Amino acid sequence: MKIKDCIIIALHALSGNKLRSALTMLGILIGVAAVISVVSLGRIDQEMQREQFAALGTNLIYVLPGAPTAMMGIGGPLGTAQTLTLEDAEAIADPRNAPSVALVAPAIQTSAQLKAGGENVGGRVGGVTPEYQQVNNLEVAQGRFINENDYAGRSRVVVLGHQISEELFGLMSPVGQTLRMNGQQFKVIGVLKTKGGAFGIEDLMVFAPLSTVQSTLFAQQTSSIGHTIQMISVQAKSESGINSAKEEIINILRQRHHIREGDDDDFSVMSMDAVARIVDQVGTILLIILGAIAGISLVVGSIGIMNIMLVSVVERTREIGLRKALGAKRRDILTQFLTESAVLGICGGILGIGLGWLVVMVASIFAANAGFPFSAMLPGDAVALAVGVSLFVGLVSGIYPAFRAARLDPIEALRHE
Repeated sequence: MKIKDCIIIALHALSGNKLRSALTMLGILIGVAAVISVVSLGRIDQEMQREQFAALGTNLIYVLPGAPTAMMGIGGPLGTAQTLTLEDAEAIADPRNAPSVALVAPAIQTSAQLKAGGENVGGRVGGVTPEYQQVNNLEVAQGRFINENDYAGRSRVVVLGHQISEELFGLMSPVGQTLRMNGQQFKVIGVLKTKGGAFGIEDLMVFAPLSTVQSTLFAQQTSSIGHTIQMISVQAKSESGINSAKEEIINILRQRHHIREGDDDDFSVMSMDAVARIVDQVGTILLIILGAIAGISLVVGSIGIMNIMLVSVVERTREIGLRKALGAKRRDILTQFLTESAVLGICGGILGIGLGWLVVMVASIFAANAGFPFSAMLPGDAVALAVGVSLFVGLVSGIYPAFRAARLDPIEALRHE
């Protein structure tokens, strides 16, 4: 029997029990839709993260206090250890010590109560140098960023992140306005462009000169080893020179901190490309786990197909006996029932792909309304995987019922009531 004839007979048999066939396909449909939506949204998130890492710059290096840990940005939790100082940053910035380093931007972070007009919110304040803007690729939407005069003169000026600006001043321009941080008055000189996404923590930050924050807001501004800071952002001169820059930074800090050979470092040095790889690996592992969880419904769907095919074998026992009596061979019966189960799986898979795409589109619309827009995408390999899995599930689920039908004795089958 030709495959084309098998498919036509399978469609005819399945259309004879439309409701039962639809309910059987529902398990595969839901499973494929879940896998498609999870994989698509996961891929979208990974692509967005890669773009944001690329925007930050592949020649960016972070130096944090304490033993090596996962890197966090200025807006996230920073190490509580006090092992880095402003003097360390100045030593790294010296081209005689680190010829592979282009720019160095030390930073500290603290919390403060922010008041402007009738608004009163808690926020995070970053004490930074003028180099911080270039090192971290920050763009100014209004006004300007902190300059050398602000830093040298300990000026009480601030640059607001996009979101904190809207929270404090609404839609009006805050440039030239004043706000109070922990009761002390500061002048707004600029507003940053929004970054959004996973690295949009700067949108919630208030940036002020490092010297000003150390003298007015930061409780632990000095220690026995110097002016403590919480992070040093370093920009290497080129992507190819990033390993040389890391080695120079490590050598400088080990020498300054009097760390002997074999002892553990009291600081962490991590390049942006290494962070990107770690985040990408974590994202891939999480995506596999979520995909596996979503795929459980495919197992349920396969059980449903097997159950229905077994019922179909019982219902069509006389038909099977008649076909065998007319000359149908075992492989013809086997092929027919395997084709029917495969058609159930493929139809459920195709409908599941459509439902999964709809879920991704709806998620894209909701994300755009929430201020986190992304372009909906349907990976080709995910579609191919969904179709392949649907066909595989359909065939595997139909193997036992098909063999059972093929082994029926034609005489006994014709006697079946």
